[in-house]
Amino acid sequence: MSFEGSCHCGAVRFRVDAALPAQAISCNCSHCRRKGFLLSFFPAEQFELMEGEESLLSYKFNTHKIEHRFCRVCGTQPFACGANSDGSAVRAVNLRCVPDVDLDALELQRFDGASM
Repeated sequence: MSFEGSCHCGAVRFRVDAALPAQAISCNCSHCRRKGFLLSFFPAEQFELMEGEESLLSYKFNTHKIEHRFCRVCGTQPFACGANSDGSAVRAVNLRCVPDVDLDALELQRFDGASM
């Protein structure tokens, strides 16, 4: 089972080898709050960038541990690259960029990133 997503203009397309998530993280840090992210995390080996590496730019802030990737054409941030506490690579997928996700049905897990 897998699902796909993209940026707004379609220049960046990705696939995740996993079932559609039923939960999402809603973080209140300055970055996530402003962009309205609903995130789900997956091991990097389950994530495939199908198209658009040349269209991606990166943004890092605060501790610079997460590489936020966004489309240089439309500005949408479909995913970010980071690492778990054990050092394993992870991808944070912005579920708002996955057309098959029913956003209203997601169980939201609140994360207090503003206090970190």
